[in-house]
Amino acid sequence: MTDPRPPVPPTPRDALPAKPAARGKRTLGLPVPRMVLAGGSAALLLVVAAVAYVVFSGDDGSTGDSRGKSSIPVGWAQQAARQLRAAPGLQYDGTLSADGQPVRVRLRVTRAGSASGSLTVAGGRADVVSVGGRTFVRANAAFWRTYGGESSHPENYANRWSKAPASLFRLDVADVLGAGAIADLLAKTTAGPATETIGGTAAYRLRTRRADYFVTAAAPHRLLRVHPAGPGDPRFSATALADTGLLLAELRPRVAALAGAADPGLRFRPGKLTFVNCEDNVSGCTVRVPASLTSPDGAVPAGARAALRATITSGGRRLGSCTGSGPVPDNRELVLRCTVGGRAWRAWIRQVRDTPGAHPYGATARVVGEAVASADVADLLKKIERER
Repeated sequence: MTDPRPPVPPTPRDALPAKPAARGKRTLGLPVPRMVLAGGSAALLLVVAAVAYVVFSGDDGSTGDSRGKSSIPVGWAQQAARQLRAAPGLQYDGTLSADGQPVRVRLRVTRAGSASGSLTVAGGRADVVSVGGRTFVRANAAFWRTYGGESSHPENYANRWSKAPASLFRLDVADVLGAGAIADLLAKTTAGPATETIGGTAAYRLRTRRADYFVTAAAPHRLLRVHPAGPGDPRFSATALADTGLLLAELRPRVAALAGAADPGLRFRPGKLTFVNCEDNVSGCTVRVPASLTSPDGAVPAGARAALRATITSGGRRLGSCTGSGPVPDNRELVLRCTVGGRAWRAWIRQVRDTPGAHPYGATARVVGEAVASADVADLLKKIERER
């Protein structure tokens, strides 16, 4: 029997309705859906390919693709975290570069992130201490002139504890190198990163914005290296400390000496120096200097302080020095005072009383940023004691 209906012409492939493209996605080579006619009825056969992969995430959302890493044991990161939490501290040895010169870094860091060590560059050495999330160096004038950007007045920071210049050491020691912080980061890792070879040792590499961490692929998955992010391309090897006795013995006196540590990130313009209550006063002579914060621009940094360092002399004879400091108000203007007293000043006043004639005297003063107030040192020392 002949079908009276006219034949249906075949539909060209190009005439099929176009499937809208998914924005922001890549096509993974899936077959195009096709119409299959069977027994006079139409059935839509969809061929779907499933693609699965796993990512691991760092503390700040950084990710790494772990496709093809099925050989990595489950729980490696958690095992590494347990190793770090059991270690009293870590020792780091490595290098970074400053002005094209290699800087050798040696640090011992407690589990909580307090640290003590040294920087060695071009034959010179700088002591380093880090506590309360801040790092300080003690170096000579040549160091500050060359690597601290202090060509005009390196003496403001030379041979005294000063906040580490950001141009040289922009590393947050506690967050990047503290065993506790690294353990917390590893404990949140849910999959394995790429496997690399470091000095002949197979290692897993965990990438974050703060640093790349290398952990041995073989159990017990110890921390092998840390490559912190930032300038100078720092590269550090890591070794667990057996105990922190020597480290804490070195930390305490260094932290105790931080009172009045300078902050080179704050700059001031001093005003006219004047004397207060100095004439015939055996108790002392007060130096008064107004100052204005000139750098950085914008809002006053939280906790910004200014410090006055003054010295009184007479005829080349040093009568004494003094320091004073205070917080910088929102209007960036303040007045600093300090009083020179002591044996040399009293002896000079008595000499003036006994010797008729003029006895001129003068003073020199500098105003610098202050990173640590004297009153803050006790709290920093308590922090160190809690790490025993």
